[in-house]
Amino acid sequence: METNYLVVDMGTGNSRIGLVSADGTIWGIRNYENQYYKDKQYEDAQYFLPEEWEQNLLGGCKELLEEFPDHPVRAITSSGARESIVLYNKEGKAYLGLPNIDNRGRAWMAEIEDCTFIYEKTGRWVTEDFPAAKLMGYRKKYPEEFESIAKITSLSEWIGEMFTGKLVIEPSQACETQLFDIEEKDWSERLCKDYGISMDILPEIAKAGDSLGTIKKEMADELGISNDAEFIVGGADTQIALKSVGMGVGDVAVVSGTTSPVATITDYKYYDKQERCWTDSNLGGDTYQVETNPGVTGLNYQKMKAFLFPDTSYEELEEEMAKQTEYLCTASFSSLYFSEKRSLKKGGFVMKAPFDATMKPIHLIWAVVADIACSIYVQYRSLCEMTGHEKEYILGCAGGFQSKMLCQHLADLTGKKLIIRDGFSQASINGCLRICNAYYGIESEKEAEQAETIYTPKEDSLILEYYKEWLKNRQMLNP
Repeated sequence: METNYLVVDMGTGNSRIGLVSADGTIWGIRNYENQYYKDKQYEDAQYFLPEEWEQNLLGGCKELLEEFPDHPVRAITSSGARESIVLYNKEGKAYLGLPNIDNRGRAWMAEIEDCTFIYEKTGRWVTEDFPAAKLMGYRKKYPEEFESIAKITSLSEWIGEMFTGKLVIEPSQACETQLFDIEEKDWSERLCKDYGISMDILPEIAKAGDSLGTIKKEMADELGISNDAEFIVGGADTQIALKSVGMGVGDVAVVSGTTSPVATITDYKYYDKQERCWTDSNLGGDTYQVETNPGVTGLNYQKMKAFLFPDTSYEELEEEMAKQTEYLCTASFSSLYFSEKRSLKKGGFVMKAPFDATMKPIHLIWAVVADIACSIYVQYRSLCEMTGHEKEYILGCAGGFQSKMLCQHLADLTGKKLIIRDGFSQASINGCLRICNAYYGIESEKEAEQAETIYTPKEDSLILEYYKEWLKNRQMLNP
């Protein structure tokens, strides 16, 4: 019998549901926009209502399954954006979501004293980005509601609870809370005490590829799927995406999307005394993912295209950019100087004065793509200084690599082959597919012989000249 999986991929701006076969065929996808609300008790706080998101999710699942009735679902799985949590009350209801873009803990970060200890244990800086800080901020303004929290979990494992009633969290998501000791692979009483959080609200750990059991009967009946269908634990979206390219220990990969984390896998817990990286638990928690990140990248290209070339396709734009033999400006729009733990507040285009009459919009958009490549390259160099990189290639996945120009730029800058494997633009879905196939002992032909495109570095590339100017101008904008 044909094996198919329903994959729920929870993003930040958007989420989607995909129906995919064990051999990698994606039958259909449903997308929807995530709705957030501002919490005016804080300067910068947002939340979501899990009940609303659940309705959207189930609606998308029903649509897909009604459209493809001949592809029965054997299992459901999920991936989720990192740094986001869902809160449960004493009645077991998921009543509030605190997303990664929620910064309600910012005003109290100075109260956290032993930041070096926390970085050493969690692989993360003490900032308002992580769930421990969000919970701390929630406690400050809503003490009664805070006391009523029974459990928390991540976005991806919230989906698991929704379908099975069983509440767990995967190590790749647990490490994001800043309450999890990544070396001990367990919750830390000391970390919880630092943030004023009870260990009672923390869920059990379950590994990617574990089964949570069968789907709840009422849910299976509502969706029209078999009562034997199981839920397979997924995990954090970045780790899931890297799973899709078959990344192993010693590999370096770039996940180029809204942001572009640059990561390597180690079989030991890497600790950087200068705190230039994050060290994450990989799926299952047995290996580690060391990462740096230039911040916002792909979103800049998307917005600039909409502004300068609203009626031009990406394909046409790529053709025009490929014709450029000189650059007339540099762009600086990435948002993080990761190794220095600071945001880049100023950006824009830098060009010579007076204004060059030969300047055209294509020069601006070329510079934006080049900015993405250079920003990723800076993070790659920083990562190499810490963990090294002996292999002759880099792996790439996610939608940003649909730009062939970005791919070639990155190969030229790093001096490494860039390998883009088939299915790269659907990295989360394909990563979840691999997890489910492993659980059922299935090895698809696509997985075994994954087609790939290889970009070989060129020595006389324009981007090499551009990079020197770009670096100087970015430092001028953000001294």
